[in-house]
Formats: sequence, C-alpha cells, structure tokens
Amino acid sequence: MKLTFDHLALLVALAVLCVLPFAASGYVLYVVNLLMVFVVLALGMHVVIGEAGQFALSHTAFYGIGIYTAGIINTAWHPPFVVSILAGGLLSALLGYVIGFLALRMRDIYLALATFAFGEAMQWVFLNWDAVTGGSNGMRLQPAGFFGLELTNDLQAYPFVIALTALMLWLTVAISRSQFGSALRAVRESDVAATAMGINARAMKQAAFAISGAFAGIAGGMYTLFVSFIHPESLGFQTTILVLTMVVVGGIGSVRGAVAGAIFFGIISELLRQALSLQEIIYGVILMGFMMFKPRGLFADRKRRVARAAPQDGLGGGAVVKGEGGHA
Repeated sequence: MKLTFDHLALLVALAVLCVLPFAASGYVLYVVNLLMVFVVLALGMHVVIGEAGQFALSHTAFYGIGIYTAGIINTAWHPPFVVSILAGGLLSALLGYVIGFLALRMRDIYLALATFAFGEAMQWVFLNWDAVTGGSNGMRLQPAGFFGLELTNDLQAYPFVIALTALMLWLTVAISRSQFGSALRAVRESDVAATAMGINARAMKQAAFAISGAFAGIAGGMYTLFVSFIHPESLGFQTTILVLTMVVVGGIGSVRGAVAGAIFFGIISELLRQALSLQEIIYGVILMGFMMFKPRGLFADRKRRVARAAPQDGLGGGAVVKGEGGHA
C-alpha cells in the first residue's frame, strides 16, 4: 500500500497521542481531551450538513442532552461509563430523529431557524429545570466509573477519550464510504434526483439527523469523563457557531476538514477562554470570510485540486473524481 500524506499524518498523530501522557501536564491532557470532544461534535455536524446537506443548528442541544443524561445516570446508579454515554447517545439520536421531521417540510434558512429555535428552547430547559439540571446554578458531575475504577483526573480519562474518538472517526469514514453515505450525498444534491434513483429521501434525512444527534450525545458523554461541573451557559448558540465554524472552515463534506477544523478552533477557543466577547467576534469574522471567499473550505478545495490533477484518460480520472466525494 502506498504511503500517502494522510497516512503519514495519522501515524505522526498516533505517535504524539501515545507519548503525550508521559510528557505532558494535566492541563495539556485536559485540552487534548476537550479537543477530542470537539472532534466528535464536528464529525456529527459533518454528517448532517456535509453528507446530507441539511443546514441544522440544533447540535449543541443534543450535546447538552448527552452531558446531562450521562451525568444524571452516573450520579444515580454509578454504572460503567459506557452505559451512561450510550444512554445519552441514544436519547439524542431519538430526539434527532424527531427533529428530522422538520427537514421533510423545510429547507435552507427555514430549517436553520427551526433547529435554532429548538436549540434555544433546550438551553431554556437546561437553565430552568432546577430539579434535574440544577438550573442556573449548574450541575456537579460525579466521577465516571469503569468496572470499579473512578476517573478522577484528565490522565485517567485520556485513554478512554482517545479510544472513543478513534471509534467515532472510524464510524464516520465508514459511513462516508458506504452505500448509505452515497445515498446521503445524493439527497444533498437533489431530493428529486435521489428519489428517481430509488432512494428514500425522507428516511435519509431523518437518519442523518439521528446519527448526528447520536454523535453529539456521545460527545457530551465523553465530556463527563474529565470534567466535574457543567453550566447551561456553555451550551448556548455560541457553541453551535463554534462547531459550525469548524466544519465550514475545514471544508463542508470533508471528514479530514472537520477533524482539522475542530482541533484548530478548539485551540483558539481555549486560548481565548477569558475573552468570550472576543471569541464571538473572531468566529463571526472567520466564518463570514470563508463563506464569502472560500465557501468550500480548506480541505474540500484540496480534494477538488486532487481530482483536477488526476489522469483523465480511460476510467482513471472519472474514478478519482467520483470517489473523492465520498471519501475522507
């Protein structure tokens, strides 16, 4: 197998992640854990926007549902964290499937506004359901458990967070390269054409929302592995814009773009933690700039250049162009 740049970058990343626990401080491990959560969040938004073409702004709501579900289950029953994370993912997937009904009747800006309204409604629930979420006082999270082991610091959570991120990345690539992924992209390009090809566009849209919700819910569960407190203010529209910026700047429809965008903007958000108003300005300027001058993002344009440079004789060029649309 020919060693490509992507393979080399993956090997370097794996080497760094393996060495990091022995060489980095607790704060660095916390940041890496947080970046991995952002990666899973961005991958979930990639599925619904990049693969299915449904412009949804409800991602942070599912993320919050995953956090609170996992946190409540940990506090009440102390099961292995796999159970609480799966519960958050399943509940978010179910609600995502329900929200997917909006995609059957709305498109573009109308769908964005409807899903934005759902996200704002969920934040209101997080802020006011005192008996369950702690309301505006926030919620203290109990340490996650794993068959008798309590994860009380970033180092203990680190291997599990990395493993879950690797699993979700593998699932995203598998979806993108499957017939299901091809069907999602067909719906993204044209509902009518997809239906003419025998694809159930309605089912594809709802499945995309359910999968995206599951990813966000699992990301929320991952967050509970290394933090001890959650406040609803961190689950507002700003987080949605942050994740959307990750996907747009990285390249809509590109898995590698979603990962790179999540890491880059995750680091920026951590550097600007003490300047929240400045964060909003920076994200807004970057997002507007890319939407105006580079709407396909960084890695989507890279895929286009690769396809254009490929040999065009026989079946070679056509295969490359077709395949790039569904590969990572």
